[in-house]
Amino acid sequence: MPKTRSVSDVKSNLLRPALTSVFEVEIGLPSSSLGTKLRSLLGAGKQDQLNLMCSEAVLPGSQLATTELNNHFTGVTERHAYRRIYDETIDLSFYVDADNHWPIRFFEEWISAIVNEDQEEALAKNYFYRVKFPDDYIADQGLKVVKFEKDIETRRQIGPRYMSLPTPNASSLEYKFVRSFPRSITSMPVTYDASSLLKCSVQMTDARYVVVPS
Repeated sequence: MPKTRSVSDVKSNLLRPALTSVFEVEIGLPSSSLGTKLRSLLGAGKQDQLNLMCSEAVLPGSQLATTELNNHFTGVTERHAYRRIYDETIDLSFYVDADNHWPIRFFEEWISAIVNEDQEEALAKNYFYRVKFPDDYIADQGLKVVKFEKDIETRRQIGPRYMSLPTPNASSLEYKFVRSFPRSITSMPVTYDASSLLKCSVQMTDARYVVVPS
C-alpha cells in the first residue's frame, strides 16, 4: 500500500531543494616554479578575484567499467565492476574583467608554460617547442569546487553589532580534483552585434576527484 504522508512530510523533504547558483571555485596552482610565476602574474589578492569570476562550473561524474559473466549461474548474466572511470575534463566559465582580462591571461600563460612557449620566438617560422615534465605544470592538490546553500551563514547579533556566523549543522560538498591542469581554452567570439558579457571557458583535466562532505 502507498504510504500516507502529511503536509509536514512534504515540506521537510521536498520544499528545500539545492540551488545551482550557490557554489565556490578555487583554482589550485602547481607547486613548481610555474606556480610562483602564475601567482606573480596575478599579484596580491587577484587569485581570489579569479576564483570569484568563475560563473559556471560542472560537478563531475564517473562511471564503473564492468565485465560480463555468463557462466556463474545457469541462465543468468551478471556484471561485475573492475574499474572506476572519471570524466576526462571539468568545464569552467569565467567572466572576463575589462581592466586586465585576468582569466584569459592566466590560462593562456599556464598553457604556454606547459609547452615552454616564448611569445617572441613563437613568431618565427621555424619555431619549435618541448613540453615540460608533468610534475612541472600539474597542480597535485589543484581545483576545488564547493557546493553549499544560502543558509550556510546567518547574521546574528552579538552585543550591539551583527555578524555573519556559520550556521550550525549546515552541510556542503567539496569536490577535490587531484593532479589538474588546463587542457583547452574555448574560442571566444567577439562581434559588432549587441554587446554581451565576454566569458572565458576552460576545460580542466584531472586524474580523479574525491568528495568531502562537511
